Amino acid sequence: MGKMKKSKGQKLWKRAKYIIPGGNMLLSKRPDYYSRDFWPTYFTRAKGCLISDLNNKQYIDMSMMGIGTNILGYGNKKIDNAVKKTIQKGNLSTLNCPEEVYLAEKLIQLHPWAEMVKFTRSGGEANAVAIRIARASTKKQKIAVCGYHGWHDWYLAANLTKKDRLDEHFIKGISPRGVPNELRGSTLTFRYNNFEELEKLIKKNPEIGIIKMEVARNYEPKNNFLQKIKELSLKKGIILIFDECSSGFRQSYGGLHKIYGVEPDIAIFGKALGNGYAINAIVGKEKYMRFAEKTFISSTFWTERIGPTAALKTLEEMKRKKSWEVITKKGYEMRKKWKMLADKYDLDIEFFGIPALSGFIIKSKNFFQYKTLITQELLKKSILATNIIYFSTEHSKKYIDKYLKALENVFCLIAECEKGRNIKTLIKVKKSKSFFERLN
Repeated sequence: MGKMKKSKGQKLWKRAKYIIPGGNMLLSKRPDYYSRDFWPTYFTRAKGCLISDLNNKQYIDMSMMGIGTNILGYGNKKIDNAVKKTIQKGNLSTLNCPEEVYLAEKLIQLHPWAEMVKFTRSGGEANAVAIRIARASTKKQKIAVCGYHGWHDWYLAANLTKKDRLDEHFIKGISPRGVPNELRGSTLTFRYNNFEELEKLIKKNPEIGIIKMEVARNYEPKNNFLQKIKELSLKKGIILIFDECSSGFRQSYGGLHKIYGVEPDIAIFGKALGNGYAINAIVGKEKYMRFAEKTFISSTFWTERIGPTAALKTLEEMKRKKSWEVITKKGYEMRKKWKMLADKYDLDIEFFGIPALSGFIIKSKNFFQYKTLITQELLKKSILATNIIYFSTEHSKKYIDKYLKALENVFCLIAECEKGRNIKTLIKVKKSKSFFERLN
């Protein structure tokens, strides 16, 4: 194995860490999480499912596709053209853009249980807005949460009571530093598919007025989990909020909750809604959403025009391509291929995530190192990869086949390691760190 040279991107990353806290704006895009010394880190161009780095080297993105933002691929021509026309006319003025009305009407059409909509530009903002609206409309202020819901104080307050409360919900080791101690006990957690835990939590804490959860992330609901939560929320007068920032528009034309036939009081959509352009939506029943008029929720750049324009064209293109069917099929097919490779090399594999956001774990004490090996070896083949793929309509057969061919070679190496080969002799890069190790 030849020595891997540091790229321009890695050199720029070293500069960034001196002047930008944490090095960048999004935890999930820090190179330390992938390959500490050789992840390309920065891009110059993105089109379809291909990305070019600062060295003008092109990669196939078989990883997170903009952290789940681009179901229709990077640089979708029709969406970009719609945005360009908006820019030519003017993006922001003293007056409001009409596109926000058209988009609100469209989202209500897709979710007939809802009657009103508010927009933000990021998922964390949308989650915070939904919580503010819900708290404004109920006298019971405590929140029961399940899943990942952003970085704001209301959510991180869960770790004030015990520092590992959020460990099972997405990222381990989230520090509540900077979150007021007065919020201790205001946000409480329950585990997915554990309805009894939620029942006990509400019985012990009658001040819970909001249940905030992802419809599904790593596993499907079992034993009518969602239906039971809906019934409990109605019985106890609790507002039910579904966070569909990640799951929305990936398995249905709208929210994942449509698949399970459970309607929330409020739902949040983001990431894929604008296919790479910033737009998030809070959709809900009027009796709750009207409380947004009775509490202060306002932001200048929520009124810009690019986000709603992109979302309208994205929804149009999704419907035309039936993108949710395309990416779900790709996810199921990839799981079959992963299983075939695992069986061929006698590896014990387990899958997680909804099909369009598929991931795998090889059951081994060395899996974290194997994950580093996968990234290292596929980078050599000009492929960005970990153990998770966020599928897009642009992941064609030729790209998938190239990925699987490269992955098979790594599975072969992993099988050798499971039989006694020293994994440390194979890894030529510094081991990838977990999310929060590098913050210390």
